[in-house]
Amino acid sequence: MSSNTEAGGGGSSNGGLLYHEVQESKLCAVHCVNTVLQGPFFSEFDLAALASDLDRTERQMMLGAVTGDFLPEQSHNVSLDGDFSIQVLQKALEVWDLQVIPLESPVAEPAQIDPEKENAFICHLQDHWFCIRKVNGEWYNFDSLYPAPEHLSKFYLSAYLDSLKGFGWSIFLVRGNFPKECPMTSSEASNGFGQWLLPEDAERITKSCSSASRTQKGNGQQQLSDFIQYGDAQMLLDDEDEDLKAAIAASLMESSPAIETQPGSSKNENKENEEKKESENENKVSEEKKE
Repeated sequence: MSSNTEAGGGGSSNGGLLYHEVQESKLCAVHCVNTVLQGPFFSEFDLAALASDLDRTERQMMLGAVTGDFLPEQSHNVSLDGDFSIQVLQKALEVWDLQVIPLESPVAEPAQIDPEKENAFICHLQDHWFCIRKVNGEWYNFDSLYPAPEHLSKFYLSAYLDSLKGFGWSIFLVRGNFPKECPMTSSEASNGFGQWLLPEDAERITKSCSSASRTQKGNGQQQLSDFIQYGDAQMLLDDEDEDLKAAIAASLMESSPAIETQPGSSKNENKENEEKKESENENKVSEEKKE
């Protein structure tokens, strides 16, 4: 990777600020593209125009062809509820000389081995898109469902990507010359749902929201979440790798019920339950003898 690319992706940009967009309607594809670029470069209308151009090209290519799965009157690049195809995201980022490459592609093999040496990843599952991006030398999760970017250690990055793949997420590598600055003083520097944050402000918001959710989700599940988000990755040994993956898996299952026990406690609880049953049986036998 060229030094120019590294400077554009991991070097200092926008005065050290992080650009984040909070989910608006079903515009996660817009949020994803803009956080890759670190600025409000595209609107939903821009992506819709790109989708229309792609549809037109596809119709011209399919003109005269009869296929069972291609309906000319329907868009194959944007759904009625606003979900855009990967081709639309690719076209948008190509405007800025960026390539979008499937992570399982042979070209992306180095990123599979050392993802921390890259600059950005796009993740997609069903109708949700989000970006994982290196900014000012640090990795952040810019998921628009989060109130602020979440910092990811280099160690955690690799484990997190592996867990996403395990849950069926499609992951794409983004390479090229990333925009180094966004003109924040221009009239187009705000699209209504974007915000510029200092890293410490992002951390404060994340911790505040995490603390608020503690009472809603229960201490057991929240402790796992805290371990994932704020644990010191350097303290994790190789034999704890499975615990890390289990914790990540728990964080991805947002709709799961609250966890009542902590990993590793089941054996002790089983032992306690067995001892309790034995004690009850002994008491019962003793009472029968007295009778």
